[in-house]
Amino acid sequence: MEELKLSEIAAATGGSFNKEAVVNSVCIDTRKITEGCLFICIIGERFDAHQFAKEALQKGAAAVMISKETPLDGGAYVLVEDTAKAMLELSGYYRSRFNIPVVGLTGSVGKTTTKEFTALVVGAKYNAIKTQGNLNNEIGVPQMLFQLDNSVEAAVIEMGMNHFGEISRLTRQVRPTVGMITNIGVSHIENLGSREGILKAKLELLEGLEKGAPLIVNGDNDMLATVTAEGYKLVRFGIDCDADFKALNISEENSQTSFTVSYYGKQQKIVIPTIGVHNVYNALAAFAAGYFLGVEPQAAADALSQYVPAGMRQKCVNANGITSIEDCYNASPDSMRAALKTLASVKANKKIAVLSDMLELGDFSDEAHYQVGKTAAENKIDYLFCVGTASEKTVSGAKENGLANAFLFESKEALTEKLFETAQKGDAVLFKASRGMHLEDVISEIYKRWEF
Repeated sequence: MEELKLSEIAAATGGSFNKEAVVNSVCIDTRKITEGCLFICIIGERFDAHQFAKEALQKGAAAVMISKETPLDGGAYVLVEDTAKAMLELSGYYRSRFNIPVVGLTGSVGKTTTKEFTALVVGAKYNAIKTQGNLNNEIGVPQMLFQLDNSVEAAVIEMGMNHFGEISRLTRQVRPTVGMITNIGVSHIENLGSREGILKAKLELLEGLEKGAPLIVNGDNDMLATVTAEGYKLVRFGIDCDADFKALNISEENSQTSFTVSYYGKQQKIVIPTIGVHNVYNALAAFAAGYFLGVEPQAAADALSQYVPAGMRQKCVNANGITSIEDCYNASPDSMRAALKTLASVKANKKIAVLSDMLELGDFSDEAHYQVGKTAAENKIDYLFCVGTASEKTVSGAKENGLANAFLFESKEALTEKLFETAQKGDAVLFKASRGMHLEDVISEIYKRWEF
């Protein structure tokens, strides 16, 4: 981060300050205090960082940002109405100091994988930063923007949301020069009411997108196919639609996928080291972003070939002769269907899906879980092992549509035991659930049993 004066910070946030100071970074955790930083006293549901303000100054913070009277023993401070809101506003002011390309992306599923693909492509030409971990909300995005400095030539910023207005507040600070929406599914439908509501919330991205800039959307998604985006360059990627960036000749083999992207009268062969048609969409979006940032096509293809799955996102592992697909970072009806189709495409003796609940679906939960079970049956999955209260509907959906070997277990331990008895060398196993279900517990234990 480049240096900021406290007077600048106060002006950017509509606050006041007691004396001039210069800060060289921003911090919200006293365990990560660095000399010369600005410590922002965030008030959370279970804590109030104002109680650590004096400690932050003692540890080397140049100043603190507060929203109420706080004992500081004469330390420098900026006083604002709301520290979290002020941090977001400050990050927008700071971002405005850098005239660089910024890809701002959102979507119901696939955001993180698309972000990783896009960062690889953009990084083929620029010294770029990308959203780290889950820093895609109103506390995380500012932390990413503060990582900009004069050495950074581009940025790829992921924006998530649970409610209306969040993308609006984020995009106004990120100010993307390229916008991207991966898809519109049913994630957070409990808060947004309908898929139409989700589309409306995602399209808030336009409120910060530079006029005339490209808006890259999935043309095969039924909701995004309706978007017109007047005043912006609408760019569609897809497989089935008449897309600007269209994938042809898709082939999956040996844990990798190859395809040709056809765009504006040209073609480029791409090979990505992961499987699943949904990842073709993710790579198409990244390639399109690279095109508008002047990345050479072959350089973009070479970059995409270097992808490594992040965390537990569809990571393929050979576990003592059994193909294990770890996909437990998160789950929604859309990503569940995509994962089951991926499992179906794998060459294996038996195909076993190990699933648990999808969270935050509200009244839509029963039907969504039932449809996942139906999808497992339609894709000829051999065995379905489930654990979790909502997953009872998944098992029902599977059995009622012809998948006889569908089982609901009372515990992860019971599921693990049955999986150990069933899976053999040459089989493929998919593990998929919402992060809060901790299905990695099953993965960890079964790997021990498989002598992984």
